[in-house]
Amino acid sequence: MEIIHVAAECYPMAKAGGLGDVVGALPKYQNQLGHVAKVVMPMYRTKFLYDNQWELVHEGNQHLGQHFFRYSVIKEKTNKLGFDLYLVDINGLLDRENIYGYDDDTERFLSFQIAVCDWLNKWEHTPDVIHCHDHHTGLIPFMIKNCFEFREKLAGIPTVFTVHNAQYQGWIGWDKYYYLPAFDSWKWGLLDWDKAINPMASAVKCAWKVTTVSNSYLTELKGAANGLENLFNYEQGKSYGILNGIDSQVWDPLTDSMIAKNYDKELVEKGKRKNKKELAGQFGLDPDKPLISFVGRLVGEKAADLLPEAISQSIYQHHGNANFLVLGSGDPELEERLNQMKKQFGGFFNSYIGYSESLSHQIYAGSDFLLMPSRVEPCGLNQMYALRYGTVPMVRNIGGLKDTVTDMGDPQGFGIRFDKASVWDITYSVGRAIDLYTNKPDLYSWMRKYMMTIDHSWDSSAQQYIDLYKSLK
Repeated sequence: MEIIHVAAECYPMAKAGGLGDVVGALPKYQNQLGHVAKVVMPMYRTKFLYDNQWELVHEGNQHLGQHFFRYSVIKEKTNKLGFDLYLVDINGLLDRENIYGYDDDTERFLSFQIAVCDWLNKWEHTPDVIHCHDHHTGLIPFMIKNCFEFREKLAGIPTVFTVHNAQYQGWIGWDKYYYLPAFDSWKWGLLDWDKAINPMASAVKCAWKVTTVSNSYLTELKGAANGLENLFNYEQGKSYGILNGIDSQVWDPLTDSMIAKNYDKELVEKGKRKNKKELAGQFGLDPDKPLISFVGRLVGEKAADLLPEAISQSIYQHHGNANFLVLGSGDPELEERLNQMKKQFGGFFNSYIGYSESLSHQIYAGSDFLLMPSRVEPCGLNQMYALRYGTVPMVRNIGGLKDTVTDMGDPQGFGIRFDKASVWDITYSVGRAIDLYTNKPDLYSWMRKYMMTIDHSWDSSAQQYIDLYKSLK
């Protein structure tokens, strides 16, 4: 089969979160299964763009309402990612360093989707499946079915839409409906949700199949989907939960070039001790105390706003018997508060505001516990990285966290789970972590070795997607 993945992110070209990791790995594993998977994304001005070789494969022009624009499509020459990567460039809209955060993001991603449809419409053949990821590509299933210039050739191509995070839906006011290529006006209801054009809602309505990134998240969307609850209930017949995987070649402590000491499950104790010593030395922490880390965006859905008080309370309540490290960026006020805490709790707490891929690898390798108190976690990849590196996940009982982590109090349990995104639940879980680390060395040693044997690679999930695609024929 030939599968076209369309997304706003793809690691290592551009990544803001888990979406980039998924789109950067799933196509590679589908190709290894004998299929032809390709990725199409915007041509941001990132380091990866300038460090690699490209060839021009297409040039075209289109309209965004009354605005005429030219676009070009380039392809990475060497297939270094394990799949063909195509970048769409539109001068004045996509030629920027950052992925998101601009006042004209609506125009940027709409023009990108129009260019993708126009390019596919001019192919000599048609792909077997178009797989769209999140709201930035959510209008493609509508456009290829209903826009006059695309539907003759493209309407019969099966579309799959994956919901990575339903909190962000790409709302567009109806005053901008003319941005879309001409379409059957009586089909406007396929675009509308709550009196706005809603790309995510449109994709859920128009795609042939809808997937979410874990089974639990699919269930949760029926009761908590930022206004789309009724829609997910109505469309449940064509919706499936397929758990994300991780790229086990990139995330492998035995071969990872970004960590201080490589190790496997047999050498986990020595390997983690060496990595922890390196990490503790870098951040002024005590390597003999349990190290609890947080890696992620400093935003409400990750419950990062709870970190300052939860960490402060944990240090006081547990008499400084654990150290804490935070890597992330997001809310400026929260960033400032974490920076201030470095002075207040020097030797017990430190943080790195920003993002560093290499530091994140070192944190997974050198930490004893990874804290994920998320309010929303559709799948979560960090807990899977932690398991791979023998780091005990401390997670809220929600979404993909619930599907991938079993509490140590249950048979064969290897993690710490809690029910609420609250300071009390976090501090109580810190107490459990300290007790495990200090008083239950045999159990702790078994947990670390066992979790490293759990297979969360993309092999199984990639096949589930292939089976789903085949069902569309």
